[in-house]
Amino acid sequence: MIIDSLNNCALYAAVHPRLRKAFDLLAATDFSKLEAGRHPLDGEDIFVNVMEPALKRKEEAPLEVHNAYIDIQVILEGACETFGWSERRDCRRPRGTFDPSKDILFYDDSPQTYFTLRRGQFVLFFPEDAHAPMVGEGTIRKAIVKVRI
Repeated sequence: MIIDSLNNCALYAAVHPRLRKAFDLLAATDFSKLEAGRHPLDGEDIFVNVMEPALKRKEEAPLEVHNAYIDIQVILEGACETFGWSERRDCRRPRGTFDPSKDILFYDDSPQTYFTLRRGQFVLFFPEDAHAPMVGEGTIRKAIVKVRI
C-alpha cells in the first residue's frame, strides 16, 4: 500500500509499468463530466470506476482483495474517507470464494489499522493489501482507477 499526495504521483511510476500512464490519465481526465459507473481509460488495462457512495460505519465495511488489478483510489468530492487495512496474508475468514468476474474476495476479519484519505491524496492498493473502503459519515464522490497487473 502507498498513501501520498497526488502532487507526488510521479515518484511511483517505476513501481509498475502501467502506473505512469494511469496517473497521467487520472490527471488528464475531467471527472466532473463522467457519470457514476465504469469508464475505459486504456481498454481493460486501465479503467476507472466513478462512485458516489454513502459512507458507512467500520463494522459495515468488510475487507476486500483483488488479484488482477491494482487500485488507485482518489476522492473527487467530499472531505475525507477512512479505510481499514490488513496484510492479505493475515486474513483468515473469507466471505465466500473469490469472484474472478469482479476480481474480488471479501473477508470477515477486522482490519489491523485504519487511515483517513483527504482530497488531493491517493491510496494505491496491491493484491497483497486487504482494504475496507468507504468508512466515514456522509457521501463522497470518488474514482477508483483499476490498473491491470
